[in-house]
Amino acid sequence: MTLSGNWNYPTAIRFGAGRLAELPALCAQAGLKRPLVVTDPGLAASPLMARVTAALGDTPHGVFSDMRPNPVGRDVDAGVHALRAGGHDGVIAFGGGSALDVGKAIALMSGQDRPMWDLEDVGDNWLRVKESGVAPSLAIPTTAGTGSEVGRASLIIDEASQRKVILFHPLMLPKLVLADPELTLGLPPHITAATGIDAFVHNFEAYCSPFYHPMAQGVALEGMRLIHEFLPQAVRQGSDITARSQMLAASMMGATAFQKGLGGVHALSHAVGAMFNVHHGLANAVLLPYVMWRNRSAIADRLVPVARYLGLPQPSFEALLDWVLALRRDLGIAHSLGELGLDDAQAAAVAAKAKQDPSDGGNPLTLTVADYRQLYLDALAGRVGYGD
Repeated sequence: MTLSGNWNYPTAIRFGAGRLAELPALCAQAGLKRPLVVTDPGLAASPLMARVTAALGDTPHGVFSDMRPNPVGRDVDAGVHALRAGGHDGVIAFGGGSALDVGKAIALMSGQDRPMWDLEDVGDNWLRVKESGVAPSLAIPTTAGTGSEVGRASLIIDEASQRKVILFHPLMLPKLVLADPELTLGLPPHITAATGIDAFVHNFEAYCSPFYHPMAQGVALEGMRLIHEFLPQAVRQGSDITARSQMLAASMMGATAFQKGLGGVHALSHAVGAMFNVHHGLANAVLLPYVMWRNRSAIADRLVPVARYLGLPQPSFEALLDWVLALRRDLGIAHSLGELGLDDAQAAAVAAKAKQDPSDGGNPLTLTVADYRQLYLDALAGRVGYGD
C-alpha cells in the first residue's frame, strides 16, 4: 500500500516514505537559510542524524542536542544561546516529543524579552509573546506518539516547582512538517508500544472531552481505529512501512484532536513525569485504564460507538476497557506504577499537581485532589476496579 499526500490540516504536512529527500526545498519554503537542528543526544549520534545531514546537503546548519529526556527550562535556555551564537534563522526540530518540544520552545524564545515562565499557558499569557521574536520552525518526527510536530505548545519542566509547564502560542505551530515513516523504522518495540499507546490516549481523551469540537471528534475516532489496527503490527514487525505510516498518521491525528481537550490521564502523567522522570508515553499507557474506570459514569454511553467502530465483540465500555488492558499486556506495558519503582510517599504532592494541571479541565468528570490521590494509589497497586 502506498501512503502519501500533501496535507494542510492543521499545518502543511509532507507525508510519505522517502520524503526526507525534500528537506532542502522545504527549508527554503519555510524561509530557513541557516537552520539549527534541535535533537536529543541519542539521535545526534545516530545514523538518522547522518541521513538528515546528508539530506541538507549544502544548506549551512548547526546542531543542538544538549537536552534531557524530560526537558527542563535550562535546556531551552542553552538552545536559545546556541541559536543566537550561531546566527541561525530558525529551527528544524528533529526527533521524538522531547526534541520537538524543545525545538519549538527555542524558536518561541529566540527573540523574547520576557522570561520563559511568563509565557505559561494560563489565561491570556500567550498575548505577552512578542510575535516578531518567534523564529520559524520545521518539524521532523521520529516517533509515532506525542504528535508534537502538529502542536502549538511545548511541555517544559520548571525544576524549581517540579512541574511540567505548557508554553503556548499559535506561532509555535511548525510552518511545515516532514513526516517520513522511514525515520520510525528503527524504534525498538518497547518505545513503539509506549509511544503508540500515548497516541491512543491523545485520541481517546480528546474524544471523551466534554467540549464541542465535532471535527476533532471525528479525527479522534479514526485515530483510535488506526492504532487498534496497526499498533500491534508496528510492535511485532517494526519494518512494516504500512503499519509505521498509519501509526505516524494516527499520532498526528491525536495531537490535532486534542485541541478539544485532554483529561485526567494527562493531568496525572504530567505530575508523575515531572516528579519522577517517567517517560511521558509510558506514564500515559500505565495510567489509562485507571482513569477510564473512574470516568465510566460519564463516558460509558459514548464509548459504545467507539467499541463498535473498532470491531470489538459486544461493544460496550467494558469491551473497550478489556481491550486496553489486553493490549497493554500483549505489548509488555507495565500494569502498575509500582512496577516502575514508584511508591506512595508523595501521593499528596502528585494529586495536588495533577489538579493544577491544565489537562484537568478537559476531564469528563470533575476530579478533586482526593480523587487524584486515590487514582494514583490505585495505579500504584494495580487496582482498575474489577478483575484485580
